[in-house]
Amino acid sequence: MRINKEGYKIIGVSGVVCLLIWWVFYRLLESDASVVLLWSGTVFLLLFWFFIVAFFREPRRVRIHDADLVFAPCDGRVVVTENVQETEYLGREMLQISIFMSITNIHMNWVPVGGVVEYFKYHPGRFLVAWHPKSSTENERTTTVVRMPSGQQILFRQIAGLIARRIISYMKVGHAVEQNSVCGF
Repeated sequence: MRINKEGYKIIGVSGVVCLLIWWVFYRLLESDASVVLLWSGTVFLLLFWFFIVAFFREPRRVRIHDADLVFAPCDGRVVVTENVQETEYLGREMLQISIFMSITNIHMNWVPVGGVVEYFKYHPGRFLVAWHPKSSTENERTTTVVRMPSGQQILFRQIAGLIARRIISYMKVGHAVEQNSVCGF
């Protein structure tokens, strides 16, 4: 398992903080009567740190390229499939597929189709919980449109939430992108 570069700083800082907390507990709980409490705290801190490491894991994937398919841009669970009126860029009715990423999912994002990035916009915003009705329009997010060689346009968004409060996108207008390449975190 590799770790995504976006997690290096957070993993390092959280590791140092966990070690400092453990050291303080160790110094305060040196007596034999506190051994169980010390071990419990140690296990909790290790599990907490391993959870942070797992959040930034980068799986090795077989990259499939098929111009006739649109791949999911992220891991998660499809929670909504509906026709919506897209008003930001394309201005037409489109099929929206909403994918909820839990804290245990891989948080890397992939380009669903190959082509050229035609539109990209970062929207600052709030950090509402994912199930809030306004989270997709009020939360921090990015919007990307990729024009496929066939001329078809595919729009996808990264939306921040209550826990994953940071969006990193590698998309740049005019750049060619490969299907299933990493587009952000």
